[in-house]
Amino acid sequence: MVFRFLILSDEVDDFKREIKIDAEATFLDLHNTLLDSVNYTKDELTSFFICDDDWSKKTEITRVEMDPNPEVDTYIMEETRLEELLEDERQKMLFVFELMTERAFFMELREIIPGQDIAEPVVSKAIGEAPAQQMNFEEFDAKLTTTTIGEEFYGDSEYDLDELDESGFEGLDSIADDMFADDKF
Repeated sequence: MVFRFLILSDEVDDFKREIKIDAEATFLDLHNTLLDSVNYTKDELTSFFICDDDWSKKTEITRVEMDPNPEVDTYIMEETRLEELLEDERQKMLFVFELMTERAFFMELREIIPGQDIAEPVVSKAIGEAPAQQMNFEEFDAKLTTTTIGEEFYGDSEYDLDELDESGFEGLDSIADDMFADDKF
């Protein structure tokens, strides 16, 4: 069985990657393929998060064991096969590539292709340049202190303040969903 993932960034509008990978591959295989596709180094701590339909983080898969507590289910990329945690098309995930600032790629399992196997993961589509792997702390701090919800919210000059509802960030769910709605990719 083959999984086809779509990967997007909220930092770069024209960035898209599509990865096809065998369902029996590990999250580390997906990690390495994704990082190679964006020319990032592999020396940073990273995590995948399986999310619900509203992009709320549910299950974390880390590169390194971080909580040795046996009462807590922990998943390590090298030991966890994709098929163990992913079952449904449209499953949402985040790939946090910079833990300090929580910068991430949005991922969606777009298609499950039964009856096929592939030996190595493949980047089947690559559009646009990825955001810089690391944001310096001065830039991050300046962004935090000067960012207000307005025209430049999430770098989108076309952002409409009315899209946010009164609870605060409910509108972000639909923005992320809209990013994945484009089936033309």
